[in-house]
Amino acid sequence: MAIKSGKNALFTEINITPLTDIFLVLLIIMMVVAPTFQSLNNNVTIPEINNGTSVEEHNATVSVTKDGKIFLNDTFVTADNLAEELEKIKPTVQKQEVVVRADEKVKSSVIMDIMDAAQEAQYKKLVVAGEPLTKKAQKVLEAENEKLIEEQEGLGY
Repeated sequence: MAIKSGKNALFTEINITPLTDIFLVLLIIMMVVAPTFQSLNNNVTIPEINNGTSVEEHNATVSVTKDGKIFLNDTFVTADNLAEELEKIKPTVQKQEVVVRADEKVKSSVIMDIMDAAQEAQYKKLVVAGEPLTKKAQKVLEAENEKLIEEQEGLGY
C-alpha cells in the first residue's frame, strides 16, 4: 500500500456508503414486488359470449362430459368409433358441420380427437360452442345413456 504524504498523496480508501444505499433501495424494491409473483392465478377461464350466431340443432352435435364421455346427438359413443358414427349420420344432417360442446374441465386432447374424427368423416366445418356443457346437461346425457355406457365400459373401452 503506497501512501504518500503531502500534496501528491494517493487516496486509497473506498467509500462504501453509496454502494450500501443502492443495495438498500434494491432490497426494498424486491420486498415490494415479490408478493405480486406469488398471487398470480394460472387458472384459465372460458370467456363469456354476449353476441354470436346461435348453434342450430340440425347439425352433428358432439357433447363431452367432464369425465371424457362422448355423446353424438345425445347418444353415447366411444372415441374409437366416433368417426364411423359421424359418417352414419352424415346424410341426415342439414349442414356438413360438427358442433362440439364440452365441459370446461375437458382436456384439449379429447377435443383434438373429435377434430380428427370429424376430418376423417369428411365434415366441412367444426364449431366449438361458446357455452360449456352444463352439469345438468351432463347428468341428463349420462342418465339417458346409462345402459350404453355400462355396456361399453364392460367391453373395456
